[in-house]
Amino acid sequence: MTTIEVKRDGDVCQVCFQSEKGINVFSSRVIQSLGEQVSSIAESPELRYVVFGGCRTFVAGADIKEMSAFGPQEAREFARLGHSVFDAIERLPQVTFAAITGHALGGGCELALACDFRIATKNAKLGQPESRLGLIPGWGGTRRLVRLVGRSQALKLMLSGEHVDADEAARIGLIDEVVSDREELESILPRWYALMRQGSPKAIARIKRALLGADEIDEFAACFECEDGKEGMQAFLEKRPAGWMQA
Repeated sequence: MTTIEVKRDGDVCQVCFQSEKGINVFSSRVIQSLGEQVSSIAESPELRYVVFGGCRTFVAGADIKEMSAFGPQEAREFARLGHSVFDAIERLPQVTFAAITGHALGGGCELALACDFRIATKNAKLGQPESRLGLIPGWGGTRRLVRLVGRSQALKLMLSGEHVDADEAARIGLIDEVVSDREELESILPRWYALMRQGSPKAIARIKRALLGADEIDEFAACFECEDGKEGMQAFLEKRPAGWMQA
């Protein structure tokens, strides 16, 4: 049985998936629980970074045993639930990371696709093998994979159902950085935080909204309604670091 553990440390939140057998899968119950945690994170302006994974293993996929008993209506409800949760992850105002150790297949890969950045250990395997089960990605994987790696590479991964290693995933743009092991993954994340820390949390949230279809002109104008816009420009003119407000 997969469980979710959430750890908060300052402005960083880590969402871990754990199982006694060492293989994490997404059942309806786990996805529902993940959605509840994501809702809580979205309402936490003190958080700037959210890491999904980074524990012993990532997520191997959906719970096939549970899915095998579905009829069309249950399948529709399961897909709708996963879509709502992964869409919520994509909309989080914080910077999100998938920290991939082990397998990120099917629903696990779709979770990674919903994050802003993906970092994987060398032993990681990624893929969308649903076609080998007579299925398709059901939680937004088709459109997110195309957006990330392009139509041709996305089709190759989905139609073949093949698993790719971390180096190949990095080559095609599926992941952003490859590290040797979990320890290096943990040590590399603070560098990513530092890279993003110079930006205003409110501006970062607005950039993410614009990328998801919000009106760019409206988001730009809104920057002038909040203190961060004034503070950022004034700090630039005064040649000093900006003091940002929470998102």
